[in-house]
Amino acid sequence: MSHYAVIAPPFYSHVKALEALAVALVERGHRITFIHQSEARPLLGDPRLAFYAVGEHTHGPGSLPRSLRLLARPNGLSLFRLINNLAGITDMLCRELPDALKTLEVDGLIVDQMEPAGALAAEAAGLPFVSVACALPVNREPGLPLPVMPFDYAASERARRTYQASERIHDWMMRRQNAVLARHAEELGLAPRRGLHEWLSPRAQISQTLPSLDFPRQRLPACFHAVGPLRPSAASEPSEARRAAAPLVFASLGTLQGHRFGLFKKITRACRRLGAELVIAHCGGLTAAQEEKLRALGASQVVDFADQPAIIREAQAVITHGGFNTVLDAVTGNTPILALPIAFDQPGVAARVVYSGIGERVSRFATRDTLARQLQKVLTEPRYRQRLAEVRKDLKRAGGVTLAATLTEAALGGTKETL
Repeated sequence: MSHYAVIAPPFYSHVKALEALAVALVERGHRITFIHQSEARPLLGDPRLAFYAVGEHTHGPGSLPRSLRLLARPNGLSLFRLINNLAGITDMLCRELPDALKTLEVDGLIVDQMEPAGALAAEAAGLPFVSVACALPVNREPGLPLPVMPFDYAASERARRTYQASERIHDWMMRRQNAVLARHAEELGLAPRRGLHEWLSPRAQISQTLPSLDFPRQRLPACFHAVGPLRPSAASEPSEARRAAAPLVFASLGTLQGHRFGLFKKITRACRRLGAELVIAHCGGLTAAQEEKLRALGASQVVDFADQPAIIREAQAVITHGGFNTVLDAVTGNTPILALPIAFDQPGVAARVVYSGIGERVSRFATRDTLARQLQKVLTEPRYRQRLAEVRKDLKRAGGVTLAATLTEAALGGTKETL
């Protein structure tokens, strides 16, 4: 069978989605090797997956923790440092992937949309590759805001001008990474391009985002496939509504934002005001003393990690920073969402949560009372669960990791015409 390489940002949610796809391919007889800096190796949990380290001289010990610290606090000047840091990772991969692909003798690549170095290296080596959108797809269309922008959808001329202006600002901010890609493309004899959206596979583009969870798109390529969540296996059906007197709320700010003690305090006080039970998963971001303080304020449970899909299936509402994997878990669990976006594509995800009718959003700077009012809506108004039931039908039909594996095999083992 074939040997495929996986190129992805060294971030937990992206690696876990691609790990599910990789395991599905391993179970079909293929070999899979993830390629990145050595500190990304622990993100993989399945021993059947291989790992090949690159970037020893430029991205050695301590490099990944520095990147994660910047991701956790993307404000002001640190945002520009973060962009430069990500450009440095792309630069390293552009330099080192060509030799790594030759050494490993891979037959094709699985490339996260957020790391275009994989597409560049694949094209330079003459290898087929598929693009995977673990987060919101970066495919651009006139009349749609970029996924990293907080705008609601509107078809007016004013909205279109706003979207266009925001694209120019975004591209100016990302100019360092675009310059890195342009330089390596020229050195390798590839056509110049700009932006992540111009480094996508012409064979297969696989996305976790269902059409019912996105703004209306009109110009996706024929090779674009919305398969839904990339998970190891089908999730269980949601339980019947709990009969306890108090509703259950699950709150998580993901692996990078779990340190935000002040925001967790506000969430705890809002839930206490509504008489709701609250389970907090902070992903290791809080100290034991902070955990105890949240329990004293009224949180029922405060843990580092939890079986998130299982708890969400039992909950009546999910409070999230807008992490897309948590949103997908909420759809699977039929649980309405209150989004408190912080950075990156989270405002865009929150806007789509509201547009799709499966929840509400509130500013993380909102008062406890405002947060409580929005949470009360999510807990009590039936329209969110009604809409979730419709979206879940789309999810069940989407194909998930099984279809993603089939599409990957066809794209990497055959010609474009076979898809």
